[in-house]
Amino acid sequence: MEQITVKASQSSYKVSVGAGIRHKLSDFLPKSYQNVFVVTDTSIAPHYLDDYVSSLLPDAKITKKIIKPGEAAKSKDVYFNILDSMFEAELDRKALVLALGGGVIGDLAGFVASTYMRGIDFVQLPTTILAHDSSVGGKVAINHETGKNLIGSFYPPVAVIYDVDTITTLPEKEVRSGYAELIKEAYIGNADFLSQLLEREKLDKENQEQLIQDLSLGIQVKTKIVEADEKENDLRKFLNLGHTLGHAIEAEAGYGTFTHGEAVAIGMLFALELSENRFGADLRLGEFRSWMERNNYPMHLPDLSAERLVKRMQMDKKSENKEVHMVLLREIGDPVTEKVDHDTLHDAVISFLERLSRT
Repeated sequence: MEQITVKASQSSYKVSVGAGIRHKLSDFLPKSYQNVFVVTDTSIAPHYLDDYVSSLLPDAKITKKIIKPGEAAKSKDVYFNILDSMFEAELDRKALVLALGGGVIGDLAGFVASTYMRGIDFVQLPTTILAHDSSVGGKVAINHETGKNLIGSFYPPVAVIYDVDTITTLPEKEVRSGYAELIKEAYIGNADFLSQLLEREKLDKENQEQLIQDLSLGIQVKTKIVEADEKENDLRKFLNLGHTLGHAIEAEAGYGTFTHGEAVAIGMLFALELSENRFGADLRLGEFRSWMERNNYPMHLPDLSAERLVKRMQMDKKSENKEVHMVLLREIGDPVTEKVDHDTLHDAVISFLERLSRT
């Protein structure tokens, strides 16, 4: 098992990563709780809910809220429905919210906890590789009709308890999705970790020792950044490497065509190419492309319009006055935010799409 301490402005919390630790949940909580409210979804509850609940104190009052999975759950209606259930359960300010699931559950349950009675404790119980990213750092939110994560706050959990046993039930595309964020973290903050990933033949969710190590190394990179920039004023933007084009591809292709991580991996390929052209560094681009191919990342995009992709990139949250600010790498481990003018970006996207079509 690995433990990482995250120092937040309000308090510090531990991230525990190990196998079978869901059976010892109480041991990893910062204190005892008599009233616990669990938020999970119908895809997770049949597999793991009973394990987590049975490991709590025997005299604790447990209320379970099981919702439908998917991004649609991060809505105002579901948010208020959960709040109603919490008031019905007569939770007080010393109660605990458990967020059992992937990133959607963590975002939603965390935002509920941050606003119920002006804030009560919550614990992240991630069940996907991708959720290693969203469960650490304290960003919680729901969606608005005009965009994702526009209603939210910075509200750190009191603990993150990550049982890698839950990853064995993940489909391969979700394993790919999570590892895209891990290799992103390696690129921006750990060259040795990057070498380990690039030199590995295939992703292997069954190798728990390796999985614990990979998750811990990725979390360490993110922890260092969020400790230095908790409210995303500067350095935290570096965690968006690959996301500018990645988000545009997700939206333009239609949500669900690619997983988030698959789109980010394609966006990273573009960002690394742009970085090499701009700074002349060797970013192991060929090895990264081979890694994507070996692990069956999608390398063919549907017939997407370069103009529409650029327009969506101009709407990215890092952009200013429709000028695109992209996270690039001067070298491995040295990220920077660079302004890319419209003509350069347009030509680069066209060229990138043409190369992908010939892959």
